[in-house]
Amino acid sequence: MVNKNIFSILVILMSLSLIGIIFVQAYYINNIHKTKEEQDIVIITLLSLVFTLIIIIGYMSAVYQLIRQRKISQMKSDFINNMTHEFKTPIATISLALDAIKNPKIFNNKEKVNTYISMIKEENKRMNAQVENVLRISKLQKKQLIISKDRLHLHDLILDAITHVELIVQNREGYIKTNFKASKCSIIANESYFTNVIVNILDNAVKYSEGPPKIDVTTQNIGNNILMTIKDQGIGIGKSALKRIFEEFYREHTGDVHNVKGHGLGLSNVKRIVENHQGVITVESEKWKGSSFTIKLPLIS
Repeated sequence: MVNKNIFSILVILMSLSLIGIIFVQAYYINNIHKTKEEQDIVIITLLSLVFTLIIIIGYMSAVYQLIRQRKISQMKSDFINNMTHEFKTPIATISLALDAIKNPKIFNNKEKVNTYISMIKEENKRMNAQVENVLRISKLQKKQLIISKDRLHLHDLILDAITHVELIVQNREGYIKTNFKASKCSIIANESYFTNVIVNILDNAVKYSEGPPKIDVTTQNIGNNILMTIKDQGIGIGKSALKRIFEEFYREHTGDVHNVKGHGLGLSNVKRIVENHQGVITVESEKWKGSSFTIKLPLIS
């Protein structure tokens, strides 16, 4: 936005300078028969305007480059914070699973130990996959990535995504409830990418909840589509931020609610992935009353 304003100011200044030059040239032509001294004054004025224009262009160009460099630096910082966000959830899950295994009551229960070990393995796989996703997302942004898709059940993807955050939710004494109203849930999707989309939204719902996370996931059929809604009772999103929530690296200042900037994968990339699946994502939110993300996807018969 700032860059656009700088560019607009630059164009206006250049236009005014050019208009000035045209007027001086017109004056010079109309007064060509004046004395040589007067003509010299006109020429000097004309040259002054040209040099002034050059100085203005040079100055504005320098300012533009400084702002651009600052934006690039901010993007690098946000990228690091976003990746921290992505790794924080699986690391927290692994830590909680290890603490649970060390509990004597759990340690002697082989079934529960195996469950927690499976969680650790899954989160480790997720972190490895996330490293690969960094390169894939870069290609996705340039529209160079062809995502392979298979016939999948959205309900299965939702249940799988919930397993990635349920231990953290339980540890904070919250809940994730599902209400699958949709009788049809077959879609064409990439399992890894779309699971990450759901995990990302659930993860944000957890992180942006001050108290115990309270999350409801519902599905319903509308015509030849399936709607998935993830609703939380967290701190919500302000009206101004709501308009920009899907912009690249945009983040709303939330004080000390959590110590990670951004929105994980980035809701801009979540939106790209959903759209790559011929879907639509929308959000409704009210400050301090929670948020509701809805994804609409075409069904396959």
